[in-house]
Amino acid sequence: MIKVIISGGFAAVYREVLPEFERSTGIKVETGSGASEGTGPKTIRHQLAHGTKADVVILSREGLRGLNEDGRIRAGSESGLATAPLAAAVRAGSPRPDIGSAAALRQALIDAGRVVAPSSTSGQFFRDKVVPKLNLPDTVTLTLEARGTEAAEALRAGRANLSIGPTSELVQETGIEVVGLLPPDLQLVQTFTAAIVSDSTAPEAAGRLIDFLSSDTDLLLAAIRRAGMQRPRG
Repeated sequence: MIKVIISGGFAAVYREVLPEFERSTGIKVETGSGASEGTGPKTIRHQLAHGTKADVVILSREGLRGLNEDGRIRAGSESGLATAPLAAAVRAGSPRPDIGSAAALRQALIDAGRVVAPSSTSGQFFRDKVVPKLNLPDTVTLTLEARGTEAAEALRAGRANLSIGPTSELVQETGIEVVGLLPPDLQLVQTFTAAIVSDSTAPEAAGRLIDFLSSDTDLLLAAIRRAGMQRPRG
């Protein structure tokens, strides 16, 4: 038995392929969830710092950097699994705004008024790097929810009219529709990465899981494509 803590970015792929890993290896996996970055008890960093045990973590490369700083990652165990760009989504059936340029995205945000994003890597980037460049009026409010699933729920429930997040998180949610990718000059392509936790009690089994998730089997590659992701280049 091994324990995994995973953020939302690679979760759709992971859920799809995990049964094959368990079947083919006989290794059972217990899965928990957490945010790649942010504050509060839902982040992976907070969970590990407060006694939650895990063998493998899967999260954004930015989030992994913090775990490395804490000394919680086994040296040399990191493996980039897939990349995902940022996209925008609306409630299913709503008009689909153009967001293909900075000017178009600015207008879409103004028209939406209420915008939501995860408080993890993608939302922090959007708040700190994108919003300041767009000179938005005070009528546009951005709310950061703890997880991508909670951001999607806010959109479905009508508490927001536009959601920003990695394609891989948005495409797995029901009741919302991806309208497109953020323009290249306002884009963040995240690499979701797996690594072995330094105090893992089953590092060999943990390594087998990471090798499986890093493999170029038809099963993995098809799941990655369905999630709107790509294998890392280089």
